[in-house]
Amino acid sequence: MSLTDRAGGVCELCSNAEQIAPFSVAPHQDDNPDHQILACSVCLEAMETPNEHADHWRCLQGSAWSAEPPVQVVAWRLLHRLEPAWARELAEQIYLDEDTVAWARQGQPDPDAEATVDSNGTALSDGDTVTLIKDLNVKGGGFTAKRGTTVKNIRLSGDPKYVEGRINKQTIVLVAAYLKKA
Repeated sequence: MSLTDRAGGVCELCSNAEQIAPFSVAPHQDDNPDHQILACSVCLEAMETPNEHADHWRCLQGSAWSAEPPVQVVAWRLLHRLEPAWARELAEQIYLDEDTVAWARQGQPDPDAEATVDSNGTALSDGDTVTLIKDLNVKGGGFTAKRGTTVKNIRLSGDPKYVEGRINKQTIVLVAAYLKKA
């Protein structure tokens, strides 16, 4: 069965029928429908910063119960990233088999791991926007990142002391202690 047939030609998360495309569910990066969902452009964009689009994700109240493992994995991951109480309650209610839970946890932050925090002690997450609090010489970049520079859509690294961000069209590693969440 093709991905489009399985999804009925609509987004498997919110049922939108416009601007839909296959989305490979990490860590898989192949064309196997067993590792993909059909998602609309709205959902794909909202996945980057789910808490900014929390109202959109109310659609997970239906899609979290999908019989398809890739849909279950995406719903599980989103529900565990969302802050509203309804999302936490739904995350506690859904049941996934052992293999699906293992897939959902792959690449997800360890809840017991040390959190990445900014200079004020505020926890940082993937997709956050931060501001530099001091001038930083970029080794190998040939420039100085000035205090007050905004860095959007940061990515956490494996070390809680560092994050990755783009400045002057270059991806660089930044010390979290020199950042402030915007």
